[in-house]
Amino acid sequence: MEPPNSPAQSPVSELTVDNVESALHQLYYDPDMEHKNMAQKWLTQAQASPQAWHFCWALLSPDKLPEIQFFGASTLHTNISRRWGDLPVEQHQSLRMQLLSHISHFSSGPKMVLTRLCVALASMALHTMPQTWPQAVADMVRVFQPEEPGSGEGDAGTEGGDPHAHCLALLELLTVLPEEFQSSRLPQARKAQLREAMAGEWAVVCPLLRRLLQRQDTPGEVKERVLRCLSSWVGLDVPLGESEGLVQDCFVALSDPELFDSAVETIVSAISQPDCQRYTDSLVNLMPLVLGLHDQLKAAAQDGDMETSHGICRIAVALGETHSRTLLKQVEHWQGYLALVNMILFCTGIPGHYPVSETTSSLTLTFWYTLQDDILSFEEEKQAVYLQVYRPVYFQLVDVLLHKAHFPSEEEYSSWSSDDKEQFRIYRVDISDTLMYVYEMLGAELLSNLYDRLGRLLMDTERPASWQDTEALLFGFQSIAETIDVNYSDVIPGLVALIPRISIGNIQLADTVMYTIGSLAEWLADHPVMLGNVLPMVLQGLVKAELSVSSVSTLKRICRECRHDLGPYAQDILAVSQDVLIKEIHKSSQCMWLMQALGFLLSALPVEKILGSLHSLISPHIQRLDAVSHQEPSPANKLSIIHILEMLSSLFTTLDVNRQGGDSEGASQATPTATQASPNPVVVVLQEVFSLIQTILSKWLSDPEVVEAVCGVFEKSVRTLLHGFAPMVAQLSEMLGQIYSAFPQASALDLTRQMVHIFAGEKGHFLPIQGLIELVTSTTLSIFQQGPRDHPDIAESFMQLHAQVLKRKPDVYLSSHLDVKALFYCGVLSLKFPETPTVKSAAMFFTELVPHCGDIPPVGQVLQRDGKLLILSILEAVGGQSPRSLTEHFSEVLFCLNRYCPALLAQWLKDGLQTPGFPSAQVSMEQKEAFSEHLLREQSDKRRVKEILKEFSLQCRGLPGTGYTLEY
Repeated sequence: MEPPNSPAQSPVSELTVDNVESALHQLYYDPDMEHKNMAQKWLTQAQASPQAWHFCWALLSPDKLPEIQFFGASTLHTNISRRWGDLPVEQHQSLRMQLLSHISHFSSGPKMVLTRLCVALASMALHTMPQTWPQAVADMVRVFQPEEPGSGEGDAGTEGGDPHAHCLALLELLTVLPEEFQSSRLPQARKAQLREAMAGEWAVVCPLLRRLLQRQDTPGEVKERVLRCLSSWVGLDVPLGESEGLVQDCFVALSDPELFDSAVETIVSAISQPDCQRYTDSLVNLMPLVLGLHDQLKAAAQDGDMETSHGICRIAVALGETHSRTLLKQVEHWQGYLALVNMILFCTGIPGHYPVSETTSSLTLTFWYTLQDDILSFEEEKQAVYLQVYRPVYFQLVDVLLHKAHFPSEEEYSSWSSDDKEQFRIYRVDISDTLMYVYEMLGAELLSNLYDRLGRLLMDTERPASWQDTEALLFGFQSIAETIDVNYSDVIPGLVALIPRISIGNIQLADTVMYTIGSLAEWLADHPVMLGNVLPMVLQGLVKAELSVSSVSTLKRICRECRHDLGPYAQDILAVSQDVLIKEIHKSSQCMWLMQALGFLLSALPVEKILGSLHSLISPHIQRLDAVSHQEPSPANKLSIIHILEMLSSLFTTLDVNRQGGDSEGASQATPTATQASPNPVVVVLQEVFSLIQTILSKWLSDPEVVEAVCGVFEKSVRTLLHGFAPMVAQLSEMLGQIYSAFPQASALDLTRQMVHIFAGEKGHFLPIQGLIELVTSTTLSIFQQGPRDHPDIAESFMQLHAQVLKRKPDVYLSSHLDVKALFYCGVLSLKFPETPTVKSAAMFFTELVPHCGDIPPVGQVLQRDGKLLILSILEAVGGQSPRSLTEHFSEVLFCLNRYCPALLAQWLKDGLQTPGFPSAQVSMEQKEAFSEHLLREQSDKRRVKEILKEFSLQCRGLPGTGYTLEY
């Protein structure tokens, strides 16, 4: 429906009530989105006009539609909150009376109009309290006095109205007043003044709310609004000492099912305010009321009433957690607080499986952290007393947590949704973290306790333990052993001896067994004689697809930590691993972990055995690769090729015969002199498969993923072998040149950079790499000439490569085969890319290039001739073309220029900044001159240059002094 002469059709339409109504009709009912948007825009302008103070009252006429009345009320609120200064002071009194009268009129609805009018009056109160309307809240209460509906006579015209509706209107008004205060954007001093004024008004509000809550004949709807109103005022930090009685009344409301949820929210809000800690007596007085809910809590738990148990738990935790230190200090009330702690312990152990039949227990976990922290923060003497009381509670907590971590029966678990299973997994992680934390308080006695219980379970032949009981105890062990050094625990040998007695027929139990063994890998490295106890179980798990993640990750940890003691088991590990890889039992990522594990294992074998074992391991995969390489390209073949190449990469990441006890993957300690007489086994294998890889490339050269996988094999090998890779440098350099010349890809540049990094200092090996650098540079320059915008990854890797060349072997830039000027232009172009990583790499290139302006003539010449272009590009970027997060990288380039060629920089800045409107119309010539002067002054303080450029960038964007300045 489109009204005639719609004002939205004409932006200059007269601001009349009829036109506003027409625009509202158009906004709500016109199906055309363009018309709706025009109407919205016109109405926003109408709200901001001076006439809005007048037409809003006409829109509130009783004969108007609710949508029109709502717009009138919203307009009032907008004007009062944003344009209060436009209203003459002499009109304040009449505005207040009109608002009170309209609130009275709309007290019976529509609710949305009433609420907006209440918010408008609240906004007015915030503008006039306490100076010109000192008793604002008292006046509101007097006008809408619940017991005496006619008492507002002469104030707001409430005579004859509905007392119940007036009461609800008053409560709505009192509720929105603190909310409007919280959301208002006022200066800090004014906000503090208002907070104090409103705190004074609480003396009027509190008795009213108590009266309404205590009266038997007060309707439930009114009581519900009372509770909401209290929650609103609590946010103002009203003193608990003054509202203690009202909060106590809220506990009575908990017995009413209709009011239960609101009462919980209100009580939790009231006692969660940190300021409450000043009112110790009030907190102590509330304790019996919370404890008095225990029977209701137990009944709810027994009946499976999750909502009730959840609510009561929230109240107990709010009191116990927010005020644990305060209540602990009340030594004379220690039994009350201990009872509260035990009530929370009941909530932690509430019957049912989380999250299917209970959702309460998870609410309590942070409480146990808080209580423990507070106990351990007391001085030693007091701490000892608290520990005497609370250590037994924490031992109970461990029992409760392990019980809650129990899996349900397999039948029940299989009926759970995947979302429930995931929530249960996360819940167990939270329990695991809590157990690890509790260990700090309970110490070795906790491990002994768990070990004794596990021993009794596994040794009891008459009553075999359920797998859930065994799993839970192991889970407790693993939680602690995962993050705490248990190498000196005297129960670990017994535990490792017990583990083989566990039947791992159940998947969840088997998973936990695997993870437990994995968490003990470092201990096993110190006690290798025990490896024979657990390794067979890991290999048994390795053949089961359901145990893929846990068994493979555990084997990897053992192979990494214990590799020097795995000689006697190496053949078994290799045989089982080869079998599961050929049978494709594991997913791709687990295959990679397994290959890394085998890399660690092979590294520690006697050198003469490595090559044979390596051949045996990879031969089936190389044969498969060979077969696929001779087939026609297809998606399935591509996946096979990438999978096998990635497996080789993973193996070569950790296969390092020169490793001298280092733990980091690929962190070889090899040096140029640490090469063995016989070739490195990895090099031997790579040389053997080199022609096969070339065959693959001949068919897949245009596929970035396959090329990346090929480069990955060599890149991982170079990283691990370092100088041991030397025999392959010439061969690989030639192949990389061919790959890149035929089909340029970023992965080939990244591998070239890795080789520069390792071999730049070796005369005997650098010649082929230099040829490769020149070849890829020439090819990339062609890409830049054709337009590089479609290849940000190549531009990024190219810049990183040349930054590495300049860092490791800058004399390459003396070669006549390298066009330094063209490289410089590539760098400038890359600075203008929209992709952040490319810009960062280009900035890094220039920070490596500029310092050589004195010792490498081609660099000095290009800077002398074209440096101004670089400066203009940086200024343009800083002026708004690039994200401000990149300012730091541009500042590094400017710092280098100022350090190595200050005179040139000064001239370039002078030339560039004198152009009007450059780099931004937002900066004046004075600001540009100040920027230039400050920048040129800094030749040693990199941090200061960053600050100067950051400030200039903000000026260019018109942002100085705004909230945006806080971002960086």
